[in-house]
Amino acid sequence: MSRWKQRNIAKERIMKLFQRAEKASLEGDHDRSNRYVELARKIGMKYNVSIPSQYRRRMCKRCYSYLFPGKTCTVRTNKGRLLTKCLNCKTINRFGLDEEIED
Repeated sequence: MSRWKQRNIAKERIMKLFQRAEKASLEGDHDRSNRYVELARKIGMKYNVSIPSQYRRRMCKRCYSYLFPGKTCTVRTNKGRLLTKCLNCKTINRFGLDEEIED
């Protein structure tokens, strides 16, 4: 199997794992959702694939737990930034807000 095909399969698996992590977190099983994030990170490291930014924002940069607003994190905005505080390790993750253009 070619290297590029392996990377594409790895990207698909990462996306599926994050979707399962969200589903598990909705059901209240936070340990399982954290495990899915851990598996996604390992796949990304093994096949040298970066996790897409939409999913990268859903995990803590310090403890790598799945961030689900209201359950495992708090979300605030401040000066054009999105502040996400992990309730597991108390780390504040900062992301720039994307400006949406209205027609």
